[in-house]
Amino acid sequence: MSLPPDVPAPEPPILSDSGEPASTPARPRGSMATAVLATLAVGYTLWAAQAVVLPVLLAMFFALIGNPIIRALRRLYLPTFLAALLVLLGGFVGTVTLAYQLIEPATEWVRQAPRAMTTLAPKLREMTKPVDDASDAAENIARVASGDDQRQPIQVVRTEANDPYKALTATPRLLVSVLAVALLTLFFMAYGEGLQRHAIALLPNRHQKRVTVEILHSIEREVSRYVLTISLINATVGLTFAGLLYLLDMPLKEALLWGTMAALLNFAPYVGPLIGITVMLLVGFVAFDELWQSLLPAGIYLALNTLEGQILTPIVLGHRMRLSPLVLILALLLFGWLWGIIGLLLAVPLLVCVKIVLSRIDGFERWATLLE
Repeated sequence: MSLPPDVPAPEPPILSDSGEPASTPARPRGSMATAVLATLAVGYTLWAAQAVVLPVLLAMFFALIGNPIIRALRRLYLPTFLAALLVLLGGFVGTVTLAYQLIEPATEWVRQAPRAMTTLAPKLREMTKPVDDASDAAENIARVASGDDQRQPIQVVRTEANDPYKALTATPRLLVSVLAVALLTLFFMAYGEGLQRHAIALLPNRHQKRVTVEILHSIEREVSRYVLTISLINATVGLTFAGLLYLLDMPLKEALLWGTMAALLNFAPYVGPLIGITVMLLVGFVAFDELWQSLLPAGIYLALNTLEGQILTPIVLGHRMRLSPLVLILALLLFGWLWGIIGLLLAVPLLVCVKIVLSRIDGFERWATLLE
């Protein structure tokens, strides 16, 4: 039977080596280039919009800390808004009181930093003198052997003077950011549940609403419990470190300053303790004359962080909240590059939130186990 002249003849099927028709490979739904471009676009958006994103994330972080306290106050028949206002005022008063106690020693350390560096330099030269002598001897031998006895030219390095107008214009922005974080924290604590209910009401059927409510409540409770627990652990570490420094005859306000620094840096694993040990080495060399006394603050700081990371936190939180060290380092690098110090402080809580969300959604459990 012949086909009409305007109908093309069908192409013969492609046969495999065994003579069977070969299956046509399915086309991929998306390309790797599209995924890479989307990731870069999201990363650039998070970096460019950090003036808006960071206050929202900080407010959510503080709201997660306050939600368990608000639930306890609601059991005492306090309205939600009043409980949220009390929690916010309590946190604000505590922060202002602590800042008032710390601003004097912090200002004193900043003012005495140049003189402290001049007293630190002879101690460091005394410790590194054998190494410097060996290095100078090796350099002289190499110069004589090469026949080059010319000295290196002196390089003049120009430094840019600090512009006082930059600090003057940056102060109103800082105040506006602090006020925005405080208001957003209050609204998240007071009206977060109402916003969730209105969002769930948009779902089409009752089954999806019930499942979504269960997932959101469990995620909110677990994340709030984790953030509050890790904040209490870090505060305990900071107070213990401040008490031990006070026992080493360090003034109380300075001990509170370095204890607060230890508590804040403990939110960033690996990177935070490394910065803290470096700072405490400098503080020890400036505050004490003997070598063993100079190493005590850094040694105490290292011991406390080791006990907290290896014993206290696993016992309190369990292994379900443990994260992979490699994933932690990558998250710290990413969020630190995006948002600086605030990104380092928020990296671990954000990573834990992502892990809990993935573990609660069907089909994404393997991605949650990838973070462990």
